Amino acid sequence: MVEPGKVPYETEVESGYKNILKALDCDIFQATYPFEDMVAVLCDDEGKINGSTPNRALYDADGEMYDIIHGKFMVVGLGEEDFTDLSPELMEKFKERFKHPESFMQLCGRVVAIKEPIPGEKAPGKAQGQEL
Repeated sequence: MVEPGKVPYETEVESGYKNILKALDCDIFQATYPFEDMVAVLCDDEGKINGSTPNRALYDADGEMYDIIHGKFMVVGLGEEDFTDLSPELMEKFKERFKHPESFMQLCGRVVAIKEPIPGEKAPGKAQGQEL
């Protein structure tokens, strides 16, 4: 689970549409597949229009921001017919990928993501931007 302003954490969600809605605290969710790994990102389908807090940016292969996920989201594995648990390797990979909470601001016609430091760690790298 990845919440705005927080580091990712492991959680158990029982299978089923209603359980996912409850975990994400939303009325309808969407599944997106932005990674080559066999995973899905489950998030509030209306997060961008219902005032949910911007959470984390998604980046293309060149490191350019192309979207921002609003509200809570989960990274889940893909089974043959349903979502499934992440393998331990994928769990660590995506905990690291989304480790730093991000803040967003508009700067010179671009939206930029600023990775927040985690207490006790060295500050993360540069800000990433997206053209408006």
